Amino acid sequence: MNTHKISAHQLSSRKLWQLAETSSTDGLSSAELSEVIAELAKRCQDLDKLEQLANLEAAAKD
Repeated sequence: MNTHKISAHQLSSRKLWQLAETSSTDGLSSAELSEVIAELAKRCQDLDKLEQLANLEAAAKD
């Protein structure tokens, strides 16, 4: 049994992707896998917001 609790918010996006892709071999619990996936989803939403802001700034300069 895996007794080490991960903190998804403290891990890099690359490490989160690695954990999500190899969850069955790393011994992640379903709760830990859900935490990893939720953190990745949050980061993707944040990236979308940043891209939208960059597009607005570029349009304002033109």
